[in-house]
Amino acid sequence: MASAIAGLAADKKATDIVALDLRGVSGFTDVFVVCTGNTDRQVKAIHDSIHKGLKDDHRMLPRRVEGLTESRWVLMDYWDAVVHVFTPDTREYYRLEQLWGDVPRIEIDPAVLGTGPAADEPDADA
Repeated sequence: MASAIAGLAADKKATDIVALDLRGVSGFTDVFVVCTGNTDRQVKAIHDSIHKGLKDDHRMLPRRVEGLTESRWVLMDYWDAVVHVFTPDTREYYRLEQLWGDVPRIEIDPAVLGTGPAADEPDADA
C-alpha cells in the first residue's frame, strides 16, 4: 500500500517521499507515508491524486482527512496507512521523520516514483 500511495503522490510531483514502518511500534497504523508539495495547491493536488487513485484502483476511502482547508499539512487516515502531505515549511517545523526516527524506513521502488530505470523504458502496451 505504501508503494501505491507513493506512486500516486509522485504522479503529482511530490518530493521527499518517505515511508516509515510503524508495525510493532504503533497501535493505530502500520505505516506513515510522508511527502512534500511545494505549494498549498500542490498539496491539495497530491491529496486528490491519492484519494482518487486508492478509491478507483483499490476501492479504499480514507477513514478521516484533516487539513484540506489550509492545505499546509493534509493527513489522510487509511487505517493501515496514514498519509502526511506537507508544504516544505510545515514539514520542517513538525519534523515527523525525526519524531519517529527509530522506526525503519520502507524501501519504495524507484520505478514507482518515476525515477528508476524502468521509468525511462517505453511502456510495452504503448
